[in-house]
Amino acid sequence: MTADERLTTYIRSLERPECQVLEKIEQEALKACVPIIRKETQSFLKVLLMIKKPLNILEVGTAVGFSALLMSEYMPKSGRITTIENYEKRIPAARDNFRRAGKEKQITLIEGDALEVMRSLDDSYDLIFMDAAKGQYIHYLPEALRLLGEGGVLVSDNVLQEGEVIESRFAVERRNRTIHSRMREYLYELKHHDRLETSILPLGDGVALSVKVECGKGED
Repeated sequence: MTADERLTTYIRSLERPECQVLEKIEQEALKACVPIIRKETQSFLKVLLMIKKPLNILEVGTAVGFSALLMSEYMPKSGRITTIENYEKRIPAARDNFRRAGKEKQITLIEGDALEVMRSLDDSYDLIFMDAAKGQYIHYLPEALRLLGEGGVLVSDNVLQEGEVIESRFAVERRNRTIHSRMREYLYELKHHDRLETSILPLGDGVALSVKVECGKGED
């Protein structure tokens, strides 16, 4: 075990348990090898939600609904979450988990292709949580920007691809090269877009935290 792995294990050991339903859903997801947000990313997201206090959240990528349920616990009680999922096998599990947690009225699940669904939305969101197909992030970005309110926050998870993002494309397996190049393009766009201020954090598998700003930011 490396020093970094020991540090991560220690940090995770400090976490307090969530409510019983969330803990059970998390264990079920891990047992079924369903990818969910890592403990340290959960902690970061919880604190961010308590600071930002978003009333309207859009999640791109529901999986079995764990992250939506986690966010619902730390956002204002009057807040609403819209979450998008296209993988048919996981949609029934997500709906069942929302029912188990008593959150069917607070969380709306929309089935379908994420980009098509995003294009059909016209709400303004205080926070967008991006946790879907990594190779599609760059395609989702224009719609995310359109849907994000002024001062809104975009959280993009798993952006460092287990460290592969820093490698040359020729050092990456051929089957992963398209995702690799698209993620590098996405991160560059986040850092250079004139409507975003972004910090990329080596947290979990990498989190990009972006705030939508006015044009001419920093001017008096």
